[in-house]
Amino acid sequence: MLTRRHLFYAAPALAAKATLRVATFEADVTPPPGAPLCYSLVVPTASIESPLLARGIVLYPDTQKPIVLCALDWLGLGSASYDAWRASLARAAGTTPDRVAVQTVHQHDAPGDDRAAAAALPAGRTHLLTDVDFCVAAQQRVAAAVRVAKPQPVTHWGAGSAPVERIASSRRILSPDGQTFVFQRFTACRQSPYCDAPVGLIDPLLKTFSFYNGTQRLASLHYYAVHPMSYYGKGIVNPDFVGIARASMPGFHVYFTGAAGNIGAGKYNDGAPANRAALAARLAAAMRASIDSEQRHDNLRADWRTTSLNLPHRPGADFSQSAIMRVLDDPKAADKDVASAARYLAWWRRCQATRQNTQLQALVLDGAALAHLPGESFVEYQLAAQAARPGDLVATAAYGDYGPMYIGTKAAYAEGGYETSAVSRIHPDSEDVLRSSLKILFR
Repeated sequence: MLTRRHLFYAAPALAAKATLRVATFEADVTPPPGAPLCYSLVVPTASIESPLLARGIVLYPDTQKPIVLCALDWLGLGSASYDAWRASLARAAGTTPDRVAVQTVHQHDAPGDDRAAAAALPAGRTHLLTDVDFCVAAQQRVAAAVRVAKPQPVTHWGAGSAPVERIASSRRILSPDGQTFVFQRFTACRQSPYCDAPVGLIDPLLKTFSFYNGTQRLASLHYYAVHPMSYYGKGIVNPDFVGIARASMPGFHVYFTGAAGNIGAGKYNDGAPANRAALAARLAAAMRASIDSEQRHDNLRADWRTTSLNLPHRPGADFSQSAIMRVLDDPKAADKDVASAARYLAWWRRCQATRQNTQLQALVLDGAALAHLPGESFVEYQLAAQAARPGDLVATAAYGDYGPMYIGTKAAYAEGGYETSAVSRIHPDSEDVLRSSLKILFR
């Protein structure tokens, strides 16, 4: 029989402190001479000014499979190609595709990968989309870099933000009552009084997340919402001002384009070549300021979340399979229209084949989160992601699955304008789907 002096009370077991490792990787993904750029919306590759890169990190949280975050200096990865890239990098990292986020930076003097669309091109026009063999080879180079990446222990991570001066502005100028689209202020704007219109709705902050081993900064991830072009369309391959800013920073840096579907530099850029360096300098200044503002976090617990969703296809005869096929079957159709029609068909088929045609992903840390969205999402969705985690520093990378292309708000489809024309292949009600899915992702 136990007496009182034999009894003892065990203290609750202390939870083991989370551990984290990180590896960095980089690979050249520059296209060869003659390769189509911007899905044949501009002239093909004539020369290389600067190489295009795939850069990213592999995170190794304890007791979990690795997480891959990759930013690619290409225009887009559509539907089946997006799936193929994630599957390839997953195999290389020893993880599953749902734990891989691949986002394009979306420069326009760059290739795009849409293999299902390439297979749909009519005979004699197969050159209009990037050669599948080249895309596969580039994908394999990136996978090889992931495979040999050397993980290092993380002692802490930092999160910071800083305003970006005189880059981003709304691309969509509306009537005074805010109901009707009146002017498109693209990446460059000239010879219009609307160029100097107010900035409009943007996210003015660049956010940075850095991983450290003691005093050594192992990698920094930067997120900012703006179309990443100063000028383009001359066949000169380059990563534009965001690539220049990234290259100017000491250490290893990855740049992600945020939800910039309706955001450009048009208020501050008339397309003059000299503006490229000026925009790069402003972005680099924000990167440095964001790093300087970082708050240290010692909790290394990482929570990877995904949610699958269905963005319904755009309704109406103009967006039907028969309308798409009329362009593909027309020998007199312009090359750029045929290339676009092939991509529209690939997305239409994906929507018919699956009830869940895309995915949202997020890395949730202690007091911060990194959200990964599909397509050319409007900045409203970036702001919605932030609102879903009040009090946290939330960064957003868009341009994941490029199949749906522009993802506008319901109001924008009623207003009109370029982003909600034929270049958007989703139902206006997709806003409800995305907003509810973001809430699910971050609950």
